[in-house]
Amino acid sequence: MASPSDFSVRHALVTGVHGFTGTYVRDELLSAGYEVTGTVLGAPGLGELALDITSIEACRRVIDELRPSHIVHLAAISFVAHADALEMYNVNVMGTLNLLQACIDVGHRPEKILIASSANVYGNAAGVVNESVAPGPVNHYATSKIAMEYLVRTWFDRLPIVVTRPFNYTGRRQTERFLVPKIVAHFVQHRPFIELGNLDVARDFSDVRTVVRIYRGLLESTASGEVVNICSGQPRTLLEVVDMVRRSSGHDLQIRINPAFVRENEVKVLVGSSERLRQILPDIPAIDFSETIDWMVSNP
Repeated sequence: MASPSDFSVRHALVTGVHGFTGTYVRDELLSAGYEVTGTVLGAPGLGELALDITSIEACRRVIDELRPSHIVHLAAISFVAHADALEMYNVNVMGTLNLLQACIDVGHRPEKILIASSANVYGNAAGVVNESVAPGPVNHYATSKIAMEYLVRTWFDRLPIVVTRPFNYTGRRQTERFLVPKIVAHFVQHRPFIELGNLDVARDFSDVRTVVRIYRGLLESTASGEVVNICSGQPRTLLEVVDMVRRSSGHDLQIRINPAFVRENEVKVLVGSSERLRQILPDIPAIDFSETIDWMVSNP
């Protein structure tokens, strides 16, 4: 077992490593020389451990065994329309608190803990949203995330924590349950039509490769006790995204508006301010979203 003070080799624990973001985080940290252990709910593979974060005993066991220098906490239910609200709160809120409590209980203080929240906590906030804007969640997913944030703040004086609020981001291997991969798949597969919701909904999109570089930068920064937007600062409507994919794929199709895809409490415009992020990490370049679309279209 590694000594709590022996951080000569950076060892990152990444929860939810099989998720869309987790696979990219693992690759980013490995390429930077970290040892990486990922946690999964099912059968673990090489460099992985089984962990149900809703079990405090299991969290204590994993933290005590690994004593990681860095923790990236991604394990969560992230699908907004997830059917079981109680499960969402149990995983997103209590699971996160279990991980932090486990560090305290076994006497381990990592160099940095990064916890992924979500820009959905802002709800229908208007204009360019910075971290001081009052949260206004409009669904269970967003409410679970802001509840988690409020409780995590009670650990700020005991553990070096950075909470991220990522706005929308995408890339290869993201499932078609999410909007951009769904659009890309329809065009690349030359389907005759696609069913979408409100075309004037605008979001702040980033590339997953940019996001994981930012996550590594935050792990290695002096930032602590911070809540940070992860965003591009540029809103794009759904129609603009469709046009980008159309140009990149060389295919056209019919767009049909399906009322079932228009959520009653739909967040109409959500764009973030990256000012605080750039103060912490001024030198991380962002990938233009047109390049992201080309990357996804070329190998969806």
